[in-house]
Amino acid sequence: MFKLISFLCFLFIAPTLYAQQLPLFSQYQDNYMAINPAMVSRDYLINEDNLSFGASHRNQWTDFENSPKTQLIRGEYLYDGGTFGLLTGGYLLNDQTGPTGLTGLYGRIGGILAGDPYYGGIALGLSLGIVQYRVDANELNLRDEGDIVAADNQMQIFPDVGFGLYYYKRLEGDDLVYAGLSIPQTIGLDTEFQDETGKFFLKRMQHFYAQAGIFHFLDDDNSYLELAGWAKYVQGAPINVSANFRYQTSSAIYIGIGGSTAKSAHAETGVLIGENAGFNSTIRIGYGFDYNFSSFGPAAGVTHEISISYSIQK
Repeated sequence: MFKLISFLCFLFIAPTLYAQQLPLFSQYQDNYMAINPAMVSRDYLINEDNLSFGASHRNQWTDFENSPKTQLIRGEYLYDGGTFGLLTGGYLLNDQTGPTGLTGLYGRIGGILAGDPYYGGIALGLSLGIVQYRVDANELNLRDEGDIVAADNQMQIFPDVGFGLYYYKRLEGDDLVYAGLSIPQTIGLDTEFQDETGKFFLKRMQHFYAQAGIFHFLDDDNSYLELAGWAKYVQGAPINVSANFRYQTSSAIYIGIGGSTAKSAHAETGVLIGENAGFNSTIRIGYGFDYNFSSFGPAAGVTHEISISYSIQK
């Protein structure tokens, strides 16, 4: 009971103080579309696979029954027009934390200005979506009976817009660097839930993201090293920076480690099946594990995330 009360206090107080509202990801390189609508998929950058699909599930703070859970399903097609690349696709995002949750359906459109999109360019991307925000008022931990609405589930639907800028370039030796800036939720709003007995509010804040990374391809064409970073800022919160290092072996296995300024450590592993198995498409299955060393980390539990993707050249 003490852990549950502590969690609820953190849930409803921390978003006011630290304001991190959008879902987090452990394997954020594989959930790029929700982070920056202008990002080019790693499937295209590594294998020239311009049609890709993926899904992920994240379970955070597993020691709590109503811990944050996030699911994402995405699809993307990149049209290579020689001196211009067209980014299309979309994703379905669902995020639930205790009594509060959101479900969003987004479409993505963007363009790549380049001599050849495979070798590098500058991309601009826009995401347009419709989002359902919901609160199960019956599950709220009320300080006093009648403080807020506690009789019915509440729901509001709003439009959402995201914007991103992305740059990438293939260097000598086929290595590749990239960097991006994005505001995945540009519409700030005050969502009001109410009925005849009272009302309460959910304030949405703009989040500012920055991404950067480098691929170093080894002598064996099937192996590479990747260093990736993701910085997050929202008004009223300290800047949070995550960094991950991933090694793809010449066989099917990859492994990775990382951490963040939020005092969390990350480890990941997975398998990639494609040319190494004689296929003309690529299947990637990954697992991420996070542990938080902050004061609430040991009591909250660990974080698990699984992901799967399929890509092919069309």
